[in-house]
Amino acid sequence: MNKELEHSFVELLEKHQNIVHKVCRLYTNNYDAHNDLFQEITIQLWRAYPKFRGDAKFSTWMYRVGLNTAITLYRKSKRTIKTQEFEGVAFKMKAEYYDDTEEEQLKVLYKAVHQLNDIEKALVFLYLEDKDYREISETLGISEVNARVKMNRIKTKLKTILNP
Repeated sequence: MNKELEHSFVELLEKHQNIVHKVCRLYTNNYDAHNDLFQEITIQLWRAYPKFRGDAKFSTWMYRVGLNTAITLYRKSKRTIKTQEFEGVAFKMKAEYYDDTEEEQLKVLYKAVHQLNDIEKALVFLYLEDKDYREISETLGISEVNARVKMNRIKTKLKTILNP
């Protein structure tokens, strides 16, 4: 690839790398798995970047590639050894203080979300990222109505998980 394309890719990846970290957190349980998935998503983004036409926002395209990569690897990993429980991860972003209450709520949320299937996880993730149903449907390749219906079912499922 030419240097201009490479520079453009690196710049966009650095700007939006937190998207990849969030996807990794959603689909991994430990630091090593997080790093492996981050690397794999980055490789897939790099391979696909020359084909990125700009029809959608880069971040939307990045969500799609990242989630598809994670889902593919997640499905393969279900046939292999299960990883250890996720306790924390060092993100490549500014450290911010979280009080214990918020941290505990996040742990409970992630524990509940880990019980969902791969598509449900992706939908919850995009929903929590404040993506509208149009963008969610484009990213996941489903209809807008299907995204709404699935989200309502997931909300009910999460309520059951969180409040047994």
